[in-house]
Amino acid sequence: MIRPRLLLLATTTAYQTDDFRRAAEELGVEVVLGTDRCHVLAEDWPEGALALDFRDPPRAAAQIVDGAGALAGIVVTDELTAQIGALAAAQLGLPFNAVEATRAAGDKLRLRQRLAAAGVPQPAFQAVSIDAEPVALAATLRFPVVIKPRHLSASRGVMRVDDGRELCDRFARLVRMLSHPELVARDPDAAASILIEEFVAGPEVAFEGLLRGGRLDALALFDKPDPLDGPFFAETIYVTPSSLPVAVQQTIEARVGAAAAAIGLSEGPVHAELRLGRDGPLVIEVAARSIGGLCGRALRFGAGVSLERLIVAHAVGRALSSARTTEASGVLMLPVPRAGVLRAIAGVAAAASVPQVREVTITARAGEEMVPLPEGNKYLGFVFAAGEQPAQVVAALRQAGAALRFDIAPLLPHPT
Repeated sequence: MIRPRLLLLATTTAYQTDDFRRAAEELGVEVVLGTDRCHVLAEDWPEGALALDFRDPPRAAAQIVDGAGALAGIVVTDELTAQIGALAAAQLGLPFNAVEATRAAGDKLRLRQRLAAAGVPQPAFQAVSIDAEPVALAATLRFPVVIKPRHLSASRGVMRVDDGRELCDRFARLVRMLSHPELVARDPDAAASILIEEFVAGPEVAFEGLLRGGRLDALALFDKPDPLDGPFFAETIYVTPSSLPVAVQQTIEARVGAAAAAIGLSEGPVHAELRLGRDGPLVIEVAARSIGGLCGRALRFGAGVSLERLIVAHAVGRALSSARTTEASGVLMLPVPRAGVLRAIAGVAAAASVPQVREVTITARAGEEMVPLPEGNKYLGFVFAAGEQPAQVVAALRQAGAALRFDIAPLLPHPT
């Protein structure tokens, strides 16, 4: 029997690669890894990987068409690979999101413009050049606001600003980030401007869904019990099922569906972030991918089916039940607290022994340089817990997090 062949597009820094590979193996699906530096993964991926030029999405798509062979589907792991996947799928005739839809989902300004045109509730926004004068700009703003890059994810570069003084400081900080050659090369147009949005006070939630021919299947709604009020926006705890009233949850699902339709998304995973403002849920972000990091491990469907298995099955045209298990579950993401070099990690066994904790995975390594938000884009690790009630899960995650200790030494100054 010939196994269906799946292309998995992931950077070498993607957390989810092994989870998707495992899911494919469980389904009897052959996986081809398409990555930006395949030689780095040679030992971990003995079958080899397809070397792609992620700096040039059209070229990467052409490389896929020429070198990947017959494919049954494509799975992506971030905004950049979503665009590459869309370009390749269009040429190969595979079910996937339209190219322009993935571009809109990967560019926060395009996203905002499409949502505005469709009347989807969202924060007020404007885009300004990186050459704008912050002092003059401050006179036109109603604080607080949030400034953010157009083409980065995982809260990277996102900063709250409460007054003109902070605007001068944080605007300059974001301009320095966007001037990095890698970010300019990724999207010169996006790197040349900054998005400014109204700050929406209120709780934040995360929605996970799967689009099947334009129909949105709600997979999970995560509450975020820790306030995300800035100045930076490091994610910490996600817990599901949500404790919000059913009517509010239905409104959230409807708004994500309307947002996906406004963008033009039609196939595969959708991850959305919303703020619960005074007038109801406002769409903050919609991504044409599944939840980031290792957070997918917090979800199980049917008889223990993982989120990655559900996504792989959909990509190759198989149907799996997306009915959630009844237990509550959650994840604690461990953001980098300060800059420096990680020297040692302690308390992992104590954290893992907390009742309801199912897994503690430390992704950072001793000797690695740590860069916190807003410049950084990595976590120290992830803690997973499950139980009868969301409150029990949150308590277990907090206890486990308190047991962990990360010794981060300051960076030595460069010699002059």
